[in-house]
Amino acid sequence: MIDAHRLQSALPYPPRMGMSGLLREIAGTYNADAGTKRDVVGQIVLRGVAGRADLALPPSLFAKGYGGQASAAATPWIGVFDPAINSKPGKGLYLAYIFSADLKTVSLTLQQGITHLEDRLGRGQARQDHLRRQAERLRRALARQRPAGWIDEPALRHHADRPRAYEAASVIARSYELAELPDDGVLGSDLEYAAELLKQTAIAQEAWYFSDGDGALEVNFAPDGHGVHEDPLAGFHPKDSSDYVANIAARQQVKKRHHEALIDSFGHHAVARGYTPTTHLMHPKDLVLHRTSEERTPTDEWLVEAKVVRSNNPTEAVRQVVGQLFEYSHFLYRERERKEPHLIGLFTQDIGVYSGYLESKGIASVWRSDGGWDGSPLAARWDMTG
Repeated sequence: MIDAHRLQSALPYPPRMGMSGLLREIAGTYNADAGTKRDVVGQIVLRGVAGRADLALPPSLFAKGYGGQASAAATPWIGVFDPAINSKPGKGLYLAYIFSADLKTVSLTLQQGITHLEDRLGRGQARQDHLRRQAERLRRALARQRPAGWIDEPALRHHADRPRAYEAASVIARSYELAELPDDGVLGSDLEYAAELLKQTAIAQEAWYFSDGDGALEVNFAPDGHGVHEDPLAGFHPKDSSDYVANIAARQQVKKRHHEALIDSFGHHAVARGYTPTTHLMHPKDLVLHRTSEERTPTDEWLVEAKVVRSNNPTEAVRQVVGQLFEYSHFLYRERERKEPHLIGLFTQDIGVYSGYLESKGIASVWRSDGGWDGSPLAARWDMTG
């Protein structure tokens, strides 16, 4: 058995601490022609990534190195995972430091998983096209100002399908020349930014997945403070509630946009109750309310999640409301050091015993009734029923 420490001592330079040292170490030892056997130095370095404690990763994140399995990877990489979002690279979102095939650059990229698409799309152009469409949609959804130096896709400089798929799967990336690699302070700052972007992108992707419509998803993580428009409906732009036709798997399916109609109707009701409703640039949040009488920087915010109750069974709608409201409140408010909002579940019909359950979780509930809007005691105290 080959001693990994003896191999390490044979490197052209001593192993360096920190992320910059690790990236240089991989670039200086990796050889795709050497295969993946246990005594291959570059593979030893990559396998050791998971056990390193000197990488100064953001809290809760962990890293793992990848150099191929049966054959060596053309472009070795380090995965950086947030276990609250994803712990494996095959499917879902994660961060990665991916080396170009010539080992002259390494790119920090927010990646989509690629292997889960192989059965459906194969390993060629169809998968790459799909990944690029998804990446572009997520970029539009985030609606963020891109910092200097960040690009859409890294250049991995290899003709094989997997490196090309990694390029296509990139949502946003920052590439570094190994000969001019920044110090750990710069790398750490970039990684913290990417970790925050990973959280926000995961929220956008989930909202997209649960969306009733098939239009472009708009997501904006706005800075603290929302100006109240003089016209209480100035920022209220619910989607069209008319039927629309979606092309799904070579067939047509007519869908009902009851979700948008629910938001539209309740938004106008909220105005009559003294609230200013906002949907513009609020997604994945369905609806945000402020007191119309407050100053231009309101102190309280009501976060509304709307759900259609199907087949007179509110169970699934309530589950989604709880999950999404708590998730948005955590990531879009608490994590960003903003005052957490009041929470409201909005439904198309009476949710029965679930109203008390939601109240026990601090979530008010409102639903359509024959005479207008009914709701839980908390909703009544906020003057949102009637």
